Amino acid sequence: MKVVIIKYNAGNIMSVDYALQRLGISAVITDDAEVIRAADKVIFPGVGEASTTMRYLKERNLDTLIAGLRQPVLGICLGLQLMCRYSEENDTPCIGIFNEEVKKFRSQVPENKIKVPHMGWNQIYNMQNRLFMGNMGNAYTYFVHSYYAAIGPDTIASCDYDVTFSAALHRDNFYATQFHPEKSGYPGSQVLKNFIAL
Repeated sequence: MKVVIIKYNAGNIMSVDYALQRLGISAVITDDAEVIRAADKVIFPGVGEASTTMRYLKERNLDTLIAGLRQPVLGICLGLQLMCRYSEENDTPCIGIFNEEVKKFRSQVPENKIKVPHMGWNQIYNMQNRLFMGNMGNAYTYFVHSYYAAIGPDTIASCDYDVTFSAALHRDNFYATQFHPEKSGYPGSQVLKNFIAL
């Protein structure tokens, strides 16, 4: 099986690769369109800022490449946000796989000041997908993000941080997690295993 991690100007690519290696999976890190298209599974990770990253993807036609993939694709963190329709972060149109608007965390009650970014371990629930097969009850996963996708028709797991948001999304062959499976211990490893097994 050929697993590809898309190489672009975003952080955490190597940590995803190391997490796969711990599972005995050797991945290719590349931005070569033909190699990506020929892969059995594609991972689209990301830590960074939406507008500069979308500009980078567009300059290399990676945005249209990703949208046109037919094999299972897993977006992680910024990868999830860029797979949505639009991000408030610097007024950025995104790839549009998920018809969601990515919004910044803001305290819903003025006297209840939340810390942004949402960083650390938090519980996910309402897990409704093959991505979460296995002993995933009461799963705590690791988050680092200031922006989120709201609950919508593609939501397959939820999380609460002042508001309830999508911890994971799924549409057709596209999957995405707002949390970092590569940093989330057993639940994250299980998500990666389940994705590879799709």
